[in-house]
Amino acid sequence: MKISKIETIWFTDKPKLVFLRIHTDNGICGIGETYEMPAAFEGYMHNEVAKYLIGKSALDIDKHWTYFYKTPRLALGKSLEIRALSAIDMALWDILGKYLEQPIYQLLGGACREKIRVYNTCAGYDYVGDSGFGYHATGQGIDANRPYEDLHAFLNHADKLAESLLSEGYRQMKIWPFDRYAETNNGNFISLEELKEGLEPFSKIRKSVGDDIDIALELHNLWNLPSAIKIAKAVSDYGAIWCEDPIPMDNIDSLVDMRQQCSIPICASETVGTRWGFREMFEKKAVDIVMPDITWTGGISEAKKIASMAECYNLPVAPHDCVGPLTYISGVHLSMNLPNALIQEVVRAYISGWYQDLVTDLPRIDNGYVFLPEGYGLGTELNPGIFERSDIRYKVSHI
Repeated sequence: MKISKIETIWFTDKPKLVFLRIHTDNGICGIGETYEMPAAFEGYMHNEVAKYLIGKSALDIDKHWTYFYKTPRLALGKSLEIRALSAIDMALWDILGKYLEQPIYQLLGGACREKIRVYNTCAGYDYVGDSGFGYHATGQGIDANRPYEDLHAFLNHADKLAESLLSEGYRQMKIWPFDRYAETNNGNFISLEELKEGLEPFSKIRKSVGDDIDIALELHNLWNLPSAIKIAKAVSDYGAIWCEDPIPMDNIDSLVDMRQQCSIPICASETVGTRWGFREMFEKKAVDIVMPDITWTGGISEAKKIASMAECYNLPVAPHDCVGPLTYISGVHLSMNLPNALIQEVVRAYISGWYQDLVTDLPRIDNGYVFLPEGYGLGTELNPGIFERSDIRYKVSHI
C-alpha cells in the first residue's frame, strides 16, 4: 500500500490550524493536523515531505518518523519540522487503523478503560483564532452572550461558570487569570494588587461551589521564576490541582526550583517536543503531571513513548488539547490506552461548536467522561462540506 497523494487544507477563519490528508493507492486516506504557521507547513509538506513520502509504504510508521526526525538535524522543541512530523504520524496511524479495521487505541495495545474523566479548559469559541494577546488574556472583543464563552466567564463571573460546569458533569476546570498582568512587564514582576485581582476567580469559585470542582492554574510560560513562585504560593490556598507551564521550558533546573518551593503539583508541557525534551525533565524530577500535545511533540507514536517514559517515573499523563478536533480525538485514543492516563483536556466551546463543523464524528462525552471512540483509525473524517468553503487554502502533491 503506497502513498499516492498528499493534501494540505486550512482556512482563513482558523489561521493557525492546518489539516493533512495522506492518500494511498488502494483508496485509504488518513488525516492529521497541527497548529501554527500553516503557510510554512504547507510549503514544507509539498516541497520536502512529498518528495520522500510519495511512493513509499504507508505502513512503515516508525521508519518514516525516524527519517523526518533525523534528516533536518532538528533541535528539541516545537519546531515546524516536529509539527509536520506530528501531522504525518497521525495520518499514518489513521491509515493503519483503517487498513486493519481497528481503532487506534486498539493498535496501541488496547483499552485500559472504557471512559476517562475530562476537564474543561475555559477558552471561548475563538481562542484558536488569530485574535492576539488581548483576547487570550483579557477576553477583549468577546461576544459574552454566547453560551460557552468561558474565558470571559472566568474573568468576570467565575462562580456562575463553575456552577454551569458542574451541571454538565465537569469536575475540573482550567483558568489563567494572571496572564493579563504579564503583558505589562514581560512577566518579570506581579504586584500585590495584581495578585489579589488574579485570585478573585478562585475565591468566587470556592465560595460558590466549595471543593466540588478542581481548579487548574495555567501560566502559559509567561513568568520569570520569582513571579511564578509568588503566584503559585498564593493560589495554593485555594487548593489548585496543578500549576501548568509556570515558566519557559528552556531551563529545567529552574523548573526543579519551582517544584521544590511550591506545594502545587507542576504540570508540563505542551511546549516541549519529543521524548528527548521530556527526558531531562523526568530525570531531574522537575514535573508532577506530564502534558504532551500530540500534534506538537511528534505525533501519536512519540506521545506514547513519552507516556511510557513517564510511567517509569510513576508520573500521570494528561494529553493536551486546545488545538483542533484531530488533536482532541488522538488524545482520547491515547488516554484510553495509557495505564497512567489521568484526565483528558477538552474545550466545551470547541466540542459543541466548530469541531463539529470540521469533522464528521467526535467521541461521546457524558457527565464529565469521554468514552471510547468508535470506528476505525481515528474514527472520523474531515467534513466534505469544508472543501466548498470560500476561505479554504488547499494544495495537493501527487505521483
